[in-house]
Amino acid sequence: MFALVNNRIMNPQKIEALWIHLHWLTVLSQQGSYTAAAQRLGVSKAAMSQRIAELERAAGVPLVQRTTRSVRLTEAGQRLVDDMRGPFEQIAHSFAGVRDLAGVPRGLVRVTAPVAFARQQLVPRLADFLRAQPEVRLELDLSDRLRPLAMEGFDLAIRHTAAPPDTHVAWTLCRTRSVLVASRAYLRKRGLPATPQDLGAHDCLHYPRAQDTPAWHFEPLVAAAGTGGAPRVTVPVSGPLAANNSEALRDAAISGLGIALMPDFSAQAALQAGKLVEVLPQWQPVGVFGEQLYAIRPYASHVPQAVAAFVAWLRETLAPGFAVGRAPTQRRRTLRLR
Repeated sequence: MFALVNNRIMNPQKIEALWIHLHWLTVLSQQGSYTAAAQRLGVSKAAMSQRIAELERAAGVPLVQRTTRSVRLTEAGQRLVDDMRGPFEQIAHSFAGVRDLAGVPRGLVRVTAPVAFARQQLVPRLADFLRAQPEVRLELDLSDRLRPLAMEGFDLAIRHTAAPPDTHVAWTLCRTRSVLVASRAYLRKRGLPATPQDLGAHDCLHYPRAQDTPAWHFEPLVAAAGTGGAPRVTVPVSGPLAANNSEALRDAAISGLGIALMPDFSAQAALQAGKLVEVLPQWQPVGVFGEQLYAIRPYASHVPQAVAAFVAWLRETLAPGFAVGRAPTQRRRTLRLR
């Protein structure tokens, strides 16, 4: 049986010899450059370029448009990728299922996670998992950008968000909260805020958002004396530094530059070490960072054992959360700043 390709009769054996070329083309479309695609496949850039050139010669039409910085597919190349994506995903799932018959979690798990969380909370714990699962390898992508998981080949994402996407499967790892922190040196110099409104007179280190005027929102804790039923408070803030990374905000706060708002997993170690103290503990910052950590993966009928083992370990390890304690309300004015 022969196939018609670009109005030419082509031997099925020759088509079968191009299957790996087609797979490499799909990876190239996902990665957006020959260098990134070659790294993903574990081959040289020259080999990558050669296979695509061979595929174009066999197809008889250009499949890739090259620029100095990236590549994009032609209409013909995109059609090939769209047609082949489903079959290649099915092959990957089927092979993963066969490997799982051995009963031991093994293989590569590609994970993307937020930079600050991964550096401070995930990476220091990974040795325990890898020692317990010696047949599993992890490839960790540290990025605050929300990556398209299936398109970029990730098995799992760790997300700090209020709600996971409905199109994916999500496991809750733990609750998180936002905390307001400052160094004792800064508070000795500028004073301890008694209410959220007092922040208007302080240097506030904030995470830049789309709004023109940065603002923080607070709700009183139920346990806070005299604040029950009070409405949400919104306070415009300003300061010498804005940064889209909570580690940068934490380090700036430790240096005494101002009062910073960040997730508890970024502040935990500095609070426990006494490098920072919590400010306005009777008020809860809201609407800036997510309230939960999730493990998220694209929907699939089969979950590889290596992925399932890693998710189970994450849920057990992170279940306690990142508690840093709250100072009782009545002690607010007697907080030791020396």
